[in-house]
Amino acid sequence: MDRLRDKVVIITGAGSGIGRAAAELMSREGASVLVADHDAAAARAVADGIGDGGGRAASCTVDVTDDDSVAAMVETAVREYGRLDVLCNHVGGTDPRRDLDLLRLDMVEFQRAVDLNVRSTLTGTRHALPHLIDAGGGSIVNTASVAGLLGDALQTAYGAVKAAVINITRYVAVQYGPQGVRCNAVAPGAVMTPALRDNLPVEAIERLEGHNALPYLGTPEDIGHAMLFLASEESRYMTGQVLVVDGGMTCQAPTAPDRRDLLPPVQ
Repeated sequence: MDRLRDKVVIITGAGSGIGRAAAELMSREGASVLVADHDAAAARAVADGIGDGGGRAASCTVDVTDDDSVAAMVETAVREYGRLDVLCNHVGGTDPRRDLDLLRLDMVEFQRAVDLNVRSTLTGTRHALPHLIDAGGGSIVNTASVAGLLGDALQTAYGAVKAAVINITRYVAVQYGPQGVRCNAVAPGAVMTPALRDNLPVEAIERLEGHNALPYLGTPEDIGHAMLFLASEESRYMTGQVLVVDGGMTCQAPTAPDRRDLLPPVQ
């Protein structure tokens, strides 16, 4: 219950899904959490829920594509709790209806993807670093994706920007490790978030499950636990790393599901 005792944590995109799960898990481990989201009501609801459960949390509205808004978010955490120990740059994504193959990629969407994923990670990190250094070191946890490690037929921009997040993670780790700042990334595979559940038919979700080595998709809490680990002192000797949490999707050969069907039942 004390893995993050006396630590102050900012999590962007914490109003729902994985960010919310991470905020709730970290608060249970003793952290004071700033729940930051573009949806003020959602952020407030998560913070209130944490408070009702005996934890410490505040909320703020943030536009991670706006430098002044990100600066204000960091200052809110420091003003509220007196320090900063952990930053989780979690906001990201693209619109899959506009983020297609290269010839059909909407370039306006590409620029939005850069701002939402890459610029936001850089901006959040730039504003947090002085406070992390002042605190004697800390942890930055960036949300990447297995899309940043592989090629795919669609979502060209998403793969490109998540690859950029991964290398930003390495650069920050190298540049600020001497000051005690660690920087790692978590790379989720398919996760059963509300957005996934609401936007994909059951048949599509079942097909996603078939691409995993495990017989199920992840939950927001699965990724939240990985973020908690990277935020805590349990990962004190890890920096510049990408923690893949994907149910075995990237370790499984494309032919594995079909070949598995060829095996006789275990007696």
